[in-house]
Amino acid sequence: MKKSLIVLLLAALSVAAQAQAAPAGEQPSAAGAAAAGDQQKKVIQDPIEYNAYIAAVNATNLAQKAQMMESYLQTYPNSVVKEDGLDVLLKTYQQLNNPAQMKASAQRLLQVNPGNLTALVVLTYLDHSQALSNAPDAAAALKEAGEFGARCVQALQTARQPEGSTDEQWSSTKSSFRGICSSAVGHAALQAGDYPAAQQSLKDAAAATPNDVATVYQLALSYLTPKPPVVDGLFWIARAVALAPNPQLLAYAKNRYERYHGSADGFDELLAAAKAAPTIPAGFTVTPAPSTADQAADMLKKSTPEKLSFAEWQFILTSGNKEASDQVWSGIKGKPVQLVAVVIESARDSLKLAGSADDIDAKKADITLTLTTPLAATRVPKAGTQLIIQGSPSEYSAVGDAFNLTFTAGEVLKGLPEPPKKPSAAHKVN
Repeated sequence: MKKSLIVLLLAALSVAAQAQAAPAGEQPSAAGAAAAGDQQKKVIQDPIEYNAYIAAVNATNLAQKAQMMESYLQTYPNSVVKEDGLDVLLKTYQQLNNPAQMKASAQRLLQVNPGNLTALVVLTYLDHSQALSNAPDAAAALKEAGEFGARCVQALQTARQPEGSTDEQWSSTKSSFRGICSSAVGHAALQAGDYPAAQQSLKDAAAATPNDVATVYQLALSYLTPKPPVVDGLFWIARAVALAPNPQLLAYAKNRYERYHGSADGFDELLAAAKAAPTIPAGFTVTPAPSTADQAADMLKKSTPEKLSFAEWQFILTSGNKEASDQVWSGIKGKPVQLVAVVIESARDSLKLAGSADDIDAKKADITLTLTTPLAATRVPKAGTQLIIQGSPSEYSAVGDAFNLTFTAGEVLKGLPEPPKKPSAAHKVN
C-alpha cells in the first residue's frame, strides 16, 4: 500500500471527532463547543459513556486506542457519535498499517452513513490497488472499486469543506479524491468494454492527477482498444511513455503510432510534445495511413499476384477492396505455389499452418494444407515446426480477424521428421 497516499486521504478529512458531553446537569465549555464545530448537536448525555469515548479518542498508544474504541462501539452500538468513532477507528488502523481492518472499518462507516466520503475514498483506493496487483480476485476487486468510485464521485459533489481547512487545502483534497475515484470508475468501465464511459471518467481522473501513469495508460487504452482506434489515444500513450519511460511501453506506443500513421515519421515529435504537456492539446491529430483498400490497390500496382508473399495475399484478400481481391484470387487459384509456414496443428492427411509473421507470433493457423498422400505416423510434424510446402489454393475465408486459405494437392517439400532407420543386416536376428 502507498502509505503516503493513504495518509493524505485520511488527514485531508480529519475533522474533530470529539463529541461534547458533560456530566449530568452541566453544559460543554465554550472552548469545547468551538472545537467541536458541527459536532455540537452530537451530545453524549451519559457521563460514563462520554468518558469512555474521550479516553479512546485521546489514547496515545495506537493499539490500545483501537482496542478502546472497538470496546466503546461494542458497548454503545447506538451511540450518537458512532460515525465519528468509526472515523477515528479507521484512521487509527491506517496508522497501524492494517489494511484489512481499515477496509472493515470503512464498510462499517457506510452502514451508518452510505455517503461517508472518507469510507468511500478508502474503499475505492484499497479495491483498486488490489485489482492493479493482479491478485487472483482482481476482477471482482475492480468491479467493486468501480462501484465505490461511482458513489465517491457523487458524494464529492455535495461534500462540505471540513472546518479548519483552507480553500486551497480543500480544493487539493477534492482533486486527489476525484482522481482516485474517477480512475477506478474508468478502469472498471474499460475492463467491461464500455469505452465511452471509460474515456469520460479517465479523462476526469487524468485532469485531477495528470502525473499518474496508471490512469494515463488506461486512458490511452480506452481510445486505442476500440476498432477503429481514436487518434487521441496516441497522445495519451505517448504521455504514458513520458511518465514511465521503459522499452516495452515505448515499443507499444511506437507500434500503435506506426499502425495508425503508416510510418514512424513524427513519432519523436509526439513524444516530446507529450512530455511537455500534461493534457492533450486542442486540435491534436495525426494523419492516418492510407486505407487498407488503398494499400491493397497500391500493392498490385507494384507487383503481380503470383509474385506477392502469402502475407500480402492475406492483406489484400481481407482489405475490403473487391477489385484487388478478385485480381489476386484469379491470379493464384488452382496454381501450385511453394511457401514457408509453421505447424499449428497436424494430422496425417492435413496440416494447419501459419504463413504470416503476425499469425506465426500469435500461433494462429491461416493455412489448411490438404495432403495428396497421408503422412506416415512417424513423420507427422510437431507444432512449431517450420516447413516448406507446396499446394494449389482452392478456397479462402475471411471473417473479421479470422483468415484461412485452403491448399489442395498438398505436399511437404522440407522439414518433416526423418523416417526411422531400418536395422542393418549385421543386427538382424536369425
